[in-house]
Amino acid sequence: MAEYQPAHRATTRALVVEDDPNIVDLIRSNLAVRGYDTVVSADGVRTLQLLETEQPDIVLLDLMLPEVDGFELCRQIRERSSVAIIVVSARGGERDKVTALNVGADDYMTKPFSIEELLARITATLRRTRPAAAPEAEPAAINIGGLVIDLASQQVTSSGQPVHLTPTEFALLRELATNRGKLLTHAHLLRRVWGHGYETETEYVRVYVRRLRAKLEVAGATPLILTQPRAGYRIASE
Repeated sequence: MAEYQPAHRATTRALVVEDDPNIVDLIRSNLAVRGYDTVVSADGVRTLQLLETEQPDIVLLDLMLPEVDGFELCRQIRERSSVAIIVVSARGGERDKVTALNVGADDYMTKPFSIEELLARITATLRRTRPAAAPEAEPAAINIGGLVIDLASQQVTSSGQPVHLTPTEFALLRELATNRGKLLTHAHLLRRVWGHGYETETEYVRVYVRRLRAKLEVAGATPLILTQPRAGYRIASE
């Protein structure tokens, strides 16, 4: 994981969903000295309320909460908001990671963790999930069949109908679309979309490509995203 760089705004707000007071204190104290506001919840209902009232920039979510299904809570957060979500859990299995990504998490960390890695992942996730201006070299929009990808507004329409994508989903689609016809390796996509330090997290790409396909591809139509086994993905050239 790349070294933490304090490139955030002072008004960044984190919602920490965790019932271990020691972990809460560790996270809150380290975020506070870096200018973050922190709100805390250990309850599913309160978490959803704080999501509305506090409008956090990022959620740090433990999966193992009392009387709360962490995966279901993650899904509900994602249904309500495009907020950045990092799961921070003692559950280290690959199946748990994939499930969390499938229900909307942007990143997954396993306890115990170093505070330096957590801060680096927060920075990388916020950089990815906050709106950013399209580079001048990019076109204003890309048309692929009935799909229109507006790079300036970060909006997507399919056959004239809006398609809701999370910031991470949009970032992945943008990378594929602006390199249309090129085979992009897992490592390239991870580095460009997630950031340096994620190059070995190949499951992230697989999960998010599946999410894009589910939202953008139509049964029976020509696939949008093509897979080259053990190599990577591309969007076919015209």
